[in-house]
Amino acid sequence: MEYRKIGHSDVVASVITLGAMPLGGGTWWRNSDDEVSIRTIHRAHELGITSIDTAPIYGLGHSEEIVGKAIAGARDKYVISTKATFDWDTGVGRFWHEVDGHKVYVDHSYESIIKDCENSLRRLGTDYIDIYYTHNPAKDPEKSPVEETVRALMDLKKAGKIRCIGSSNVQPHHIEEYRACGCEIDIIQRKYSMLTRGVEQDILPLCEKYGMSFHAYAPIERGLLTGTVTKDRVVPPGDAREDQPWWEAKRLPHAIDFVDGLKDICEEYHCTQTDLAIAFIRHWGDFINVIYGARRIEQIEAGAATVNVTLRDDTMAEIRRRVEELEAKYGG
Repeated sequence: MEYRKIGHSDVVASVITLGAMPLGGGTWWRNSDDEVSIRTIHRAHELGITSIDTAPIYGLGHSEEIVGKAIAGARDKYVISTKATFDWDTGVGRFWHEVDGHKVYVDHSYESIIKDCENSLRRLGTDYIDIYYTHNPAKDPEKSPVEETVRALMDLKKAGKIRCIGSSNVQPHHIEEYRACGCEIDIIQRKYSMLTRGVEQDILPLCEKYGMSFHAYAPIERGLLTGTVTKDRVVPPGDAREDQPWWEAKRLPHAIDFVDGLKDICEEYHCTQTDLAIAFIRHWGDFINVIYGARRIEQIEAGAATVNVTLRDDTMAEIRRRVEELEAKYGG
């Protein structure tokens, strides 16, 4: 396993992060088993994965609670990231949507962020959070003034309750606004995969410019890029894949053909499609940390093994050519 510093902070994390969204269960991730999840976290640490990413919205607090149980008695061995600004059943802020019968709201106010942090600390069973994100400012056009959001984050940092600040699902102007208000942002989290490369145009260059780390989530498109998905797969209502473009019934078969078509490259590198998908992301630079969602031991073992593959520039160019061909035919 490799380890790198997060932004300008003194936080050092494994370059593969265990994504704890699936651990929350519920409609988004059916059939999750809490005991298996805890064993998966412990196995991740055995493999050198010290970083875990969670959020209150994942299972409406349940993911954080499972992480808290898993790290109990060994808190200092883990780098924990979680998030603020999504809450449920409060009636405060902007309504987002319903999750498992609960109304979820987005609120970037000072009071909400402070409260969210305290709730996360309680569920995680800790007195500090290593990386604290605002979860989704890009989806909150009616957010509180950015100065108020930044003040909450900086106050939490000064109080020692968080070690470094991040923001998830942001646009470039959000980053500039946070920085203009004196926010010490060390890491940005956005979706990034072979099939979702928008961050290459603006977010990744900004991370390089300002010395921020980048936390890539959904690098295997929620399982699609692993080579294990069949064309008859049906996504049930409410599932976390339901709103993902390449999981749509009209696109899924073509995406699977694309993944199957990567086998020649996998043979050349003696790797799996999963290895290839992660290597593609990490090729951009050593400031990239990859979130690998897992709720079973064999899944995190596959995630840990991906650090062993490094792609040549000509291979990257060939993969991009094939992706662009897929997008030209079926991406619209």
